[in-house]
Amino acid sequence: MKAGLDVRKIVMTIIMALIGIIFLTPFLWMISASLKVEEEVLTFPIQWIPKTWNAVENFSEVWTGSMPFLLLYWNSIKVTVLTTLTSVIVSALAAYGFAKINFKGRDTLFFIVLATFMVPPQTLLVTQFLLYSWFGLYDTHTGLILLNSFSVFGTFMLRQFYLGISNEIIESAKIDGAGHFRIFRSIALPLVRPAIATYAILRFIWTWNDFQNPLIFLRSQELYTIQLGVQSFADEHGSIYSLMMAASVSAIIPLLIVFVIGQKQVIEGIQLGGVKG
Repeated sequence: MKAGLDVRKIVMTIIMALIGIIFLTPFLWMISASLKVEEEVLTFPIQWIPKTWNAVENFSEVWTGSMPFLLLYWNSIKVTVLTTLTSVIVSALAAYGFAKINFKGRDTLFFIVLATFMVPPQTLLVTQFLLYSWFGLYDTHTGLILLNSFSVFGTFMLRQFYLGISNEIIESAKIDGAGHFRIFRSIALPLVRPAIATYAILRFIWTWNDFQNPLIFLRSQELYTIQLGVQSFADEHGSIYSLMMAASVSAIIPLLIVFVIGQKQVIEGIQLGGVKG
């Protein structure tokens, strides 16, 4: 039986490794293409290691060419960090309220909030566009930040983790004279820190990769995020695959850094969710 289980584990490990390689292949090809001269990009069979290294020229053209990548990076970092910070704070507070504060109509209100998650965001674009135009938030980073700062998914996700906190702990803190904000800050927040870190990383990735909202709610080129910048770069250099891959690699570097730094928290959040489930 033990030998059979070992063989099964080995086979599953090999299968998962092959699947992982398949998923990584486009990413590895993108990196390889960004380092090549244009003539070698589409050669078959694929030359994973370039014969002629052209990385310096490709990335120099991306960073010093017609698109101001430094400004695009700054805009994306500004919008993404502020959106993530605001969304995490709002979602954590709302989730705590729905999980640990008893008030009339709490469950009904949460059901209404949750029901909005089923509304496709595309159906709200016209209404949002009109509201933002009326309030003077169109073509501003402030408006773009506010769009993603209120997350039903974040509220729902964090609420599930708050529900796993024993009510006896909350009641003991109340007996000692702590108010809800003190309980939230000193007790609840540290206990669900892996979940908050997981949501923060997901929010960061979603916001950094967001193309639709900047496309609709930004008009001035100096306000463009990295995704709009890459699209504009593609319109200009779309036929030069080595430059396009260099621009794409430049755009995903922050995501790789965030994931490498936060992967431990993501794993802990997933494990905590599995235990709570």
